[in-house]
Amino acid sequence: MADAHATRETTVTASDGVRLHVTEAGPPDAALALVFVHGFCMTADAWHFQRRDLADLGRTVCYDQRAHGRSSPSDAEHCTIAQLADDLHRVLDDRVPTGPVVLIGHSMGGMTILGLAETHPELFGDRIIAVALLSTSAGELTRLAFGLPATVTAAARRFLPGVAVGMQHAPSLLERIRWRGSSVSRALTRRLGFGATQVPEPVVDSLEEMIANTPIPVVGAFLPTLLDHDRLAAAGALRDVPALLLVGDADVMTPLEHSRTLAEALPKAELRIEKGAGHAVILERPHKVSARIRDLVNRARPARRTFGHRPTLTLRTPKAAQTGKRAQAHRVSTHP
Repeated sequence: MADAHATRETTVTASDGVRLHVTEAGPPDAALALVFVHGFCMTADAWHFQRRDLADLGRTVCYDQRAHGRSSPSDAEHCTIAQLADDLHRVLDDRVPTGPVVLIGHSMGGMTILGLAETHPELFGDRIIAVALLSTSAGELTRLAFGLPATVTAAARRFLPGVAVGMQHAPSLLERIRWRGSSVSRALTRRLGFGATQVPEPVVDSLEEMIANTPIPVVGAFLPTLLDHDRLAAAGALRDVPALLLVGDADVMTPLEHSRTLAEALPKAELRIEKGAGHAVILERPHKVSARIRDLVNRARPARRTFGHRPTLTLRTPKAAQTGKRAQAHRVSTHP
């Protein structure tokens, strides 16, 4: 008999034919499914700690967003939040066709969930019983300063559209500049991904590798939709759904004020601020994030028993070398 807790890998075909790589674990007939949606330049592997910590809650479903990780390439015109939302809808229909769902999104993954709320608000309530938006923005990302002086970022914003086009069509120079393992690559990963926490080197390695394995044309293809993202109104679909908003106050990619804006639109949501944490809070403060998600699930299902930790639960951590080889073997790019 197959082990219900073993990891299962499948694919879901998006509306335009892109193949989305899906990883599931836990009993297929579990009463609850937790669906994780990763962020920009990351993969489903970013959820390693949360999937391990929350395995006792039910079935976990993670997938690589289009043109990321082990999912197949995407035409640049389909690298949009609207298409990502449609991809998520496909994953739900195919892999979690019935039963309650908790959606957990980080960064672009949270934007994907807001995109789904815009196109399918009817799903939020009986079907999607809770939502966690981690390091997420509802819009106005063009105002980001990345911790730099205002004069520098104002000039940079004027050139971003041209930069995005250049990334798609002339990526070779940029690929050399961001060469993985270089001091520049390492410094950028730490500056943009983490805050004040002393993050273990293997964790920094994993984030740097995910970023390095995202081809420059993919980065350029997604930049316009991220900068144009404006779905604050769509957040209204979440008003009556238990929600968690979590952000590090040292996040330079989706700063604290973006979560505060969402909190104003969702007065019933719980806003949690991780002091000193950066954008990759799911890697920097993994167990605190897991604990907040567990609390969210308990709030969403008050009539059921409280989901506590199982002291006897033991799970193996994937070997870093195996994870690295797998990511290296499945580099993706947009079609030229």
